[in-house]
Amino acid sequence: MSKGKVLNLKDKINGNEMDLSLCNLSEVPVKELAALRKATVLDLSCNNITSLPPDFCKLTHLIRVDLSKNQLASLPDDLGNLCNLQHLDLYNNKLTGLPVSFSQLRNLKWLDLKDNPLETELAKAAGDCLDEKQCKQCASKVLLHMKEVQEEVDKAREKRFLKEREHEKKKEAKKREREAKEREVRKQEKAEEKERRRKEYQAQLDATAAQEHQRKKKEEKKKRNGLAADKKAAEESAPKPRRSLIGLLFKLLLLLLLGLAGAAAACQLTELRREAACVPVNAALETGLAWARRQDVLLRQLLKDWSTMAKELLESSQTAKN
Repeated sequence: MSKGKVLNLKDKINGNEMDLSLCNLSEVPVKELAALRKATVLDLSCNNITSLPPDFCKLTHLIRVDLSKNQLASLPDDLGNLCNLQHLDLYNNKLTGLPVSFSQLRNLKWLDLKDNPLETELAKAAGDCLDEKQCKQCASKVLLHMKEVQEEVDKAREKRFLKEREHEKKKEAKKREREAKEREVRKQEKAEEKERRRKEYQAQLDATAAQEHQRKKKEEKKKRNGLAADKKAAEESAPKPRRSLIGLLFKLLLLLLLGLAGAAAACQLTELRREAACVPVNAALETGLAWARRQDVLLRQLLKDWSTMAKELLESSQTAKN
């Protein structure tokens, strides 16, 4: 709106009344009206206004408003902020309902809603509004109706809030449950990883111990084999006495001769010669001596041969030791 129009708007003030009826307005000059707070009575009837801007609800100084014979299809949601409003004329518009905040117009004493396509319950509460009394009744009944609507809305809002809150709680509970499961899974994975590393470490220790045991076993076996080989080599390298059949026979014969000589000496030189056991021995000795005398040459040669053989045996044994 231009400055000239602002001046014209001021010219339309008469005391506390602002008459903007029949001005062919399609919009409400809210900004200019807000500057003229002494105008508590506002007449906007018989214009082409289709809607009220949200800032209209800031004109809290208004006491009486006439919006009859316009094209209003709805009212601002915050209309209830007009706390000083006592008289409201909405005759002959296109309203089907009122904002829930309408119930906050506690000072409203007069209301006209006739010739609007109101919804059934609201139309029933509004009544006919044919005279001053019915318009006053309309204000009180509509306020009561809108309070019920407000309560229902509040209940619905509270129910919706509780439902949303319950939904949020369930959502949060599911989130916590999911996080708990994730923590449990991570904990389990860490435990499994720790157990896997422990088993790997233990396996390494077992493998190292097995290798060490195997190495010691091999060393012991090698040592035993070495000792056995050394023993075998020592046994193989040790000189073995050469025994011949002739030497063995000689020794046996020598022992036999010594035994016979001892027996003969006992029977000849001791008191045993008179014993019956020595008689055959003495007889055999005498026979032998007699035979020996006869064979003296042969015996000497035999002894010489035996001596030679014994000497060769001793020399052979000495050579083997060296």
